[in-house]
Amino acid sequence: MDTHGLTAKQSAALTRRVTLFSVSTATILVTIKLVAWLLSGSVALLASMADSGLDLIASLGTFFAVRYAVAPPDQEHRFGHGKAEAFASLMQAGLVFASAALIAREAIGDMMTPHPLKDTGWAIVVMLVSTVLTALLIVAQTRVLRQTSSVAVSGDRAHYATDLASNLIALAGIAAAAWFGLGNLDAVAAIAVAALLLWGAVAVFREASGQLMDRELSDEARARIVALMTEDPRLTHVHQLRTRASGPFIHMQMHIDLDPQLTLEAAHQVIVAAEKRLLKAFPSADIIIHADPRGRAEPHGGAFAEHHHAEA
Repeated sequence: MDTHGLTAKQSAALTRRVTLFSVSTATILVTIKLVAWLLSGSVALLASMADSGLDLIASLGTFFAVRYAVAPPDQEHRFGHGKAEAFASLMQAGLVFASAALIAREAIGDMMTPHPLKDTGWAIVVMLVSTVLTALLIVAQTRVLRQTSSVAVSGDRAHYATDLASNLIALAGIAAAAWFGLGNLDAVAAIAVAALLLWGAVAVFREASGQLMDRELSDEARARIVALMTEDPRLTHVHQLRTRASGPFIHMQMHIDLDPQLTLEAAHQVIVAAEKRLLKAFPSADIIIHADPRGRAEPHGGAFAEHHHAEA
């Protein structure tokens, strides 16, 4: 996870704007696809509309989750509310699974009892407009993710990246049915959309569950933390480093070795300077540092910490 030098407040402002764009886009897509499906009867378009409908629900969940995630800690949530983003991503994954199942059922039924399409011109126009809007949203989400590490926005982008592919597949199926009389390709396109949705849902689920299970930050981020801590030659070793992400926030705790001859005031100054270096690179970090006399470190925190200390 990389904070890209943004504070939690700056990150929240970016995610709020892009989630509003996401909700607006999903609302437009559902509306135009509904009209076009009623006119054409395309099962591929129905599949795409159902996907967009569930995406609207997921985008609304993300819209509220990113706002709740940056709420300050309170008496019941001393570590903040950052994991609300991960819960929103899990909801997105569940909705995508449901969407894939519904689409597959409709597609299989249409393959068994095919029906001719009508007003395919409108369906093709709608799919072209949908593809352009989805692509613009993905570009905006990608820009935000380059500056933040929002798991909720990442999950939302995964949805819409899959939507972009599904729109292209549905467009191809509708065009083949309209121009070449290959009616079954409309249903085949819908099944392909369902398969893409399942693939995207698995990716979203893995990312969200990793954050809920307190997965460590990347090896690169951990190495950067150690390098920043040990820039001061008086701080010679970092051990029992633990990190985790919680929405827009990062939590890290560690033990450090200091010269046992340092005064308490000097040791405090070393630690404060180290914290400032970390906060410059990770502005949204919550940091706990425990100082040990060099060569006389003791494990803390019970059996787990002792095991972790042995591996550090």
